[in-house]
Amino acid sequence: MLIAANTMIVGDGSTVLRNAALRVGPDDRICEIGPREAMMSTHPGEALRDYGEATVMPGLIDMHVHLGYWWSKPDNRKYDKHLIAYLGMHNAQRALFAGVTTVRDASSPHMLCQKMREAAQKGYVRLPRIIHCDSALCFTGGHGWALEGGMYEVDGEAEIRKAIRRNLRDGADYIKIMSSHRSDISEYTQAELDAAADECHRMGRKLAVHAGTQPSIQMSIDAGIDTIEHGTDLTVEQCLQMREKGLVWVPTIIAYTYIYETVTAQIESGTLDADNLVNSSLLRELVYFEQAAKAYRDNFKKLYDTGVTVVAGTDMVMDGAPGAPVARELQYFVDYGITPVEAIGTATGNSAKVLGLEDEIGSLKGGTLADLLVVEGDASSDITALTAILDVYQAGKAIHREI
Repeated sequence: MLIAANTMIVGDGSTVLRNAALRVGPDDRICEIGPREAMMSTHPGEALRDYGEATVMPGLIDMHVHLGYWWSKPDNRKYDKHLIAYLGMHNAQRALFAGVTTVRDASSPHMLCQKMREAAQKGYVRLPRIIHCDSALCFTGGHGWALEGGMYEVDGEAEIRKAIRRNLRDGADYIKIMSSHRSDISEYTQAELDAAADECHRMGRKLAVHAGTQPSIQMSIDAGIDTIEHGTDLTVEQCLQMREKGLVWVPTIIAYTYIYETVTAQIESGTLDADNLVNSSLLRELVYFEQAAKAYRDNFKKLYDTGVTVVAGTDMVMDGAPGAPVARELQYFVDYGITPVEAIGTATGNSAKVLGLEDEIGSLKGGTLADLLVVEGDASSDITALTAILDVYQAGKAIHREI
């Protein structure tokens, strides 16, 4: 099959092809890419899908989701393991319909993502490719401790190492640890963070850390933790350290900005459900979310310009929020100073490399799976085109999206 369009964004953060076509082989991988007319002449018998004045790019990768996040539901008492499984499947399918063909789940109830992935592999349901950490680790009473089933409370180096081994035993691809909340206190000690990183790296796995404030950000950098989630108070100097160490920043701008804007609007309209566990917490911490939104707005470009690897994640957990809104996260990136092509690179090629899947997904090149997003217009000059979806392909198969 040949797929052609006026614009093809390769996914490396810089390369754009004009009037190009790619060929999907019988193994569902891209086997060739080149000028549209030459490809059509070389393969006259191939089925052709010519999208004309549209853009073809790699399927998007969301590096921070919580597919099974049920705690913010207004009727959360009804959510047993069965309903949570349906919720997880629903959230995953919403992501896929939005062109997100791979997700990295940053903590969900124990075994949920593993079983969802197995269900997809068996062909029972079509879902994005799922990379997951199983349940995250926090210290006793730490950030997220009240999310029953979604966190392990572990303290001390020995407990942390044991919890990491348990998660890996149960199918986790990487590990997530929580090291800060909304205050300038690191919830884990340096020795504990060092032990977590050492255990993961000893086992050949990566470690992600929830670290939004100081000093937990610096402590996480010193420990060599692979991905810094949020990093709201990151400095230029710290990004330079991260670049030198090969560490990665996952800003999740939309989570903080969306929450600030939405909660503020609900307060003004009198519609905020303050009895909801998550909403009541957000209400108490609204000043923090306002400061975070402004920090991202004011600092993102100069932090990006340090050369630190940036990947896109959304962290959407509020009830009623859009599912895996990578397109909106990338719009913030562009609004705050980088180009659309650079922004798309954070959600394609960069993310694939961080996952160790750069030979499988994340770019339009020979040998990669045909995970593709097709959108109206020229996304290389207008990032909002990512919301005008024409088609989504996963491993060469078109996704039948909701109408």
